[in-house]
Amino acid sequence: MSVIEKAAKRLEELQRAGIEPSQVANAASDDSATAPTLADRSPQSLRREPRARATHLLRESQPANDRAPSAEQTAAVSQRVELNLGQIAAFGIVTPDAPRSRIADEFRVIKRPLIANAARKGDAAVRNGNLIMITSALPREGKSFTAVNLAMSIAMEMDRTVLLVDADVARPSLPALLGLPPARGLLDLLVDDAVDVSDVLIRTNVEKLSILPSGTQHIRATELLASDAMNRLLEEMAHRYSDRMIIFDSPPLLMTTEARVLATHMGQIVMVVQAERTAHADVQHALATIESCPVKLMMLNKGRGRTQGAYGYGYGYGYGYGS
Repeated sequence: MSVIEKAAKRLEELQRAGIEPSQVANAASDDSATAPTLADRSPQSLRREPRARATHLLRESQPANDRAPSAEQTAAVSQRVELNLGQIAAFGIVTPDAPRSRIADEFRVIKRPLIANAARKGDAAVRNGNLIMITSALPREGKSFTAVNLAMSIAMEMDRTVLLVDADVARPSLPALLGLPPARGLLDLLVDDAVDVSDVLIRTNVEKLSILPSGTQHIRATELLASDAMNRLLEEMAHRYSDRMIIFDSPPLLMTTEARVLATHMGQIVMVVQAERTAHADVQHALATIESCPVKLMMLNKGRGRTQGAYGYGYGYGYGYGS
């Protein structure tokens, strides 16, 4: 059937339903004239958008060739957002198009042993080595900032892709840092067996970076993270794509039990410690809460450099096995 014949058939269907073609055209025109785009929204306003509106914004941000014509095909296509890389860079976060900088070089150093551990084979292999949890002992030590920068830096690798998971399910930070609208995510996968990873995964304009939001808040979040459903999900994540590094932005270890549960599934853990703020006893206590993980690493955040007159995002890196 030719394009003209298809159009004529569609016109007949509309007329039988009592709908004039001009009504459809006017409605489409009105909607496009009043609907704001994702780029017009600040992170704060996006966090207040109703779920239905957020879904609409995600759909708007998809390229035209990604929009499938049927409901079945639409369900199989991941959502997509255009990250505002200029605004993200203003927060001090590494972006692919930014010029070389000190912080970019620091994260190149930080990511290298993590990638090496994930790539190990045979007897030296680290179980679930590509599952990496970024955490801290206490809030506001820079763990979310570190998780996003690490994910961005790994996404620049030639042979690696990255999935950034917002696992701080009680107080997610990624929406504000990256300008993400409210959306289904990790907890929805654990609550509803009918939800597939492809339904909630968000692709971005950073070619090798995808994001899994924390999802709809749930009063039994800890139990969900400790469930068989979570075990199955993490096993699938760890083994489905051999080149994928999965970065989990988790809650602080001493503030919630979710981080301790999540840690039992990880192959590597990076604990962020803020220089001259976090007490040595808190660091020891936080490490003691991690029951099992092959690799535990520590990263000093906001250290005073020899030529630095004030505190800033300077990093030191401690590397080792065990506790």
